[in-house]
Amino acid sequence: MLKDITIGQYFPGASVLHKLDPRVKIVLTIAYIVMLFAASNAVGLAVGVLFLIVVYAVSKIPPSMILKSLKPVVPIIIFTSLLNMLFIDGRVLVSFWILKITAEGIQTAVFMSVRIICLIAGTSLLTYTTSPIALTDGIERLCNPLKRLKMPVHELAMMMTIALRFIPTLIEETDKIMSAQKARGADLESGGLMQRARALIPILIPLFVSAFRRADELALAMECRCYRGGEGRTRMKQLKIHGRDIWCSAVVVACFACVIAANFTPWQMLLSTAGL
Repeated sequence: MLKDITIGQYFPGASVLHKLDPRVKIVLTIAYIVMLFAASNAVGLAVGVLFLIVVYAVSKIPPSMILKSLKPVVPIIIFTSLLNMLFIDGRVLVSFWILKITAEGIQTAVFMSVRIICLIAGTSLLTYTTSPIALTDGIERLCNPLKRLKMPVHELAMMMTIALRFIPTLIEETDKIMSAQKARGADLESGGLMQRARALIPILIPLFVSAFRRADELALAMECRCYRGGEGRTRMKQLKIHGRDIWCSAVVVACFACVIAANFTPWQMLLSTAGL
């Protein structure tokens, strides 16, 4: 399961999405999240799903990576679906003791599950197609107005990017420690909840030691390279808005408009009549 977590990983490529300005990608990712929550019916959500499929096809990210990013959230999706199916009132389809499965509950469960899947896959695409350096620059440029409030924008952006970058590293380190403990005869999968919690102690302690050691090595490397923060810092690559950024933004705006229109057009009446 740990190897299936792909949060923070970057996959080099030459697609249009890889070449987009990081500031534009961050803003468009936020817009896509808002789009998903703005969709209140199946038509609006279908627009978001279709947009995500086209974007992944353009980015040339392997479908296997999409599935890997979704595996860790499968328990959350199942739990959310069960809550919606069992606790939403409506036309009862199956009844057992105090539990009732309704048609409206199933529809809501499917709707929410698709929304969560699109949310995870859409946000993962940002790190898949953006290098940590570009992501840092993009966050810092977007937060530049906060400098007037004397906020350390560069340091905050650097901290966020380093934390995101070290997620795959810590996951890999955790997997190595677990394999080493299993090779020494540690039982991490059997027993009750408290027994499993106690079995994690031999994993957490080496993991914390390794994390602090990596942090100390990173700080030492930054000091050796005379890192002094963002004051007076120059960049080898300057961020510029190109035509492809404008075109991609226009496509997202058009999709957003379609989702909003689906909420206030005869589609809503037709879907309500059909029970969707």
